[in-house]
Amino acid sequence: MLRLLFIFFFGGIMIFSTNTATAEKKIFPYQSEKYVLDNGLTAYIIPTPAEGIVSYYTVVRTGSRDEFEQGHSGFAHFFEHMMFRGTKKYPGHVYDSITVVMGANANAYTTDDYTCFHITGTKDNLEKVIELESDRFQNLFYSEDAFKTESGAVYGEYRKGKSNPFFVAYEKMMNTAFARHTYKHTVIGFEADIAAMPTMYEYSINFFKRYYRPENVIIIVTGDIEYGNVKEMIKKYYANWERGYVTPKIPTEPEQKSPQEASVKYPGKTLPILAIAYKSLAYAPESVEYLASYIIGDLLFGKTSDIYKKLLIKEQKVQVIGTEFSKNRDPNLNSIYIMLNSKDDIDYVRSEINKLIEKYRNELIDEKKLEDLKMNLKYSFLMSLDTPEKVAGGLAREVAITGTINTVDTFFETLEKVKPEDIKNALNKYFAPERKTTITLLGGK
Repeated sequence: MLRLLFIFFFGGIMIFSTNTATAEKKIFPYQSEKYVLDNGLTAYIIPTPAEGIVSYYTVVRTGSRDEFEQGHSGFAHFFEHMMFRGTKKYPGHVYDSITVVMGANANAYTTDDYTCFHITGTKDNLEKVIELESDRFQNLFYSEDAFKTESGAVYGEYRKGKSNPFFVAYEKMMNTAFARHTYKHTVIGFEADIAAMPTMYEYSINFFKRYYRPENVIIIVTGDIEYGNVKEMIKKYYANWERGYVTPKIPTEPEQKSPQEASVKYPGKTLPILAIAYKSLAYAPESVEYLASYIIGDLLFGKTSDIYKKLLIKEQKVQVIGTEFSKNRDPNLNSIYIMLNSKDDIDYVRSEINKLIEKYRNELIDEKKLEDLKMNLKYSFLMSLDTPEKVAGGLAREVAITGTINTVDTFFETLEKVKPEDIKNALNKYFAPERKTTITLLGGK
């Protein structure tokens, strides 16, 4: 159980979280404070050993998932670019020169569920970082000409992405697997929408006003910091940011009742790709059922799995076996992507994948293998928290999906409860043939 103590502090709400669970069950190793301004902006302040280094992450809880209006996919990713155009006070070239002089590393990325802007620098420049970031989130400014230039650059990025056969297979997978939900398009968007983007200047301004609002943003500050100073600066620079978030109308995906299959031709030379995916659950760290289905990717197809050793090392039928198992706000896909050495082996490899899933729909996974994976997941997570940037980066998806960092501990507490029977049940329920989509990609030369 969590006990929350609410204290009004500098006009906002400071929230201390205390976990009454045993210390052994708490895996996240750092103390944190949650600070919420009256306008809804949330900040997680996490001091870590860093010797003068600070990371500052701004997580906008809007990604390609939120692009529900027909003909307007790609705008979440577009604003990853556009935010570096700057403001009237700090135009893009000024922003860039200041960060270079500070020796700071500023960048951004977009996903299906959120967009993240991050900057890492020295402790003595933290207030300037907060001023710069708060300014562009509240006062972003760009002309129509700048908009057209940047949207043209995004289309160039899309065409570059099409040169990667894995992107082509992934794009076909999402478009085939989903009928209505916005996960149907990739993060960068449908090609027709991106090509038409330069004509949508007014729409872009409206998109920004709807989604780039304080109640839809979470800030993570990590490193050599003090709670009080960070809270003062966040209030100073963000308190006047006005609310205005508009919840997107995400369509519900209908239940998939039969397997889907499609093929795609890659225009260049490539080895064949086989992609197999099953409809997943939405992220639910408190659910044993979710955790069981999530770790199946590592258990059955990871680098220590029998099928990996057989197909890639022993038989050398494939070049790559990779998985992407869903950790999303809405049900997405649990996917296996395989690049083969020969198209003649596609049917064989597909048969081996099906046989493996069918085997563990009827048998229990080895308990030691399951326990070893649990240990590995915990160890890998802890080892990834060695810098402020990795701490903040490791929490970004968690806070974007759930709105809190507390679910990190919930995830690992639930993981401990997963038994071989749960793996078997998850395979029978969520890896059934009617939930499957299969994509085959072949080269054109």
